[in-house]
Amino acid sequence: MSRWEGIEAFVAVVRLGTFTRAAESLKVSSSHVSRLVSQLEQSLGAPLLYRTTRQIRLTDGGAVYYEHCRSLLDGFREAEDALNALQPLPQGRLAISCATTFGERYIAPLVNEFHCRHPLLDVQLHFTNRAVALIDEGFDIAIRMGVLKDSSLLARRLCERREYVVGSPAYFQRVSPPHSLSELGHHNCLSGSRDSWLFQVDGQQREIRVSGNWRGNSGPALLDAARRGIGLAQLPDYYVEQALGRGELISVLDRYQFTDTAVWAVYPRHRQLSSKIRLLVDFLVARLPATIAGWAAGSRIERDETPVTAR
Repeated sequence: MSRWEGIEAFVAVVRLGTFTRAAESLKVSSSHVSRLVSQLEQSLGAPLLYRTTRQIRLTDGGAVYYEHCRSLLDGFREAEDALNALQPLPQGRLAISCATTFGERYIAPLVNEFHCRHPLLDVQLHFTNRAVALIDEGFDIAIRMGVLKDSSLLARRLCERREYVVGSPAYFQRVSPPHSLSELGHHNCLSGSRDSWLFQVDGQQREIRVSGNWRGNSGPALLDAARRGIGLAQLPDYYVEQALGRGELISVLDRYQFTDTAVWAVYPRHRQLSSKIRLLVDFLVARLPATIAGWAAGSRIERDETPVTAR
């Protein structure tokens, strides 16, 4: 074992909290990660981690060693980015995380087209509805949707995104459509990954907690439930616009529609000089709006970089 392999495994375990997640990040087995950390401890002659069946904690010495090793790895990544920025053609690893349905439908085809233009890249696409920790899990960039919180990450708006509250004609034959937010309490509201819906009232963001007899963590499944008349759903435009156009769904509460939301590319601050990140983001900014059926041509896209935290 090289000392470097052990350090990389140790930092990954601490950052991600488990040997399993560290192994997934490093693309090796959990037993291999455990062995690397144990060999590192033996070579140092000091324990770095307390291991129990429920948690992993740093020893006092491990905490000191981790801070130095973390800075070492971050510096190594920054050195690689600085070197790649000098290359005439983008090359090397490009790890991208994106929400599953949106990523498979819209991001993957664009990334594949981008890869055809820059074949020296080693592209790694990861689809998950979990908000990954970019630096800790080794991602270069993530595509996020919705409202972003403040942080040290940089973000660029790729395109606009709107949320619709929709129901089927069959549902509205049974229940009168809501005309105010207070009426949502009388409706069967279908829940996705959250149990509150986002609206805009008098220019201010407002979250309304909803309830119903259906819940699921899949956008397509939620869309299908709404189309079958089970209840109301709040879904983004790229899910519902075709169904709205065909009359399969009816949009309600449009005057409360929250408009300050978007699709974002987020990446660590030290990645901003990387040519592959810059070229990919520019490509997505130019191409993504046109790939989403039903979106207005020439929609306004902000092109500045903003410090944010991606959810």
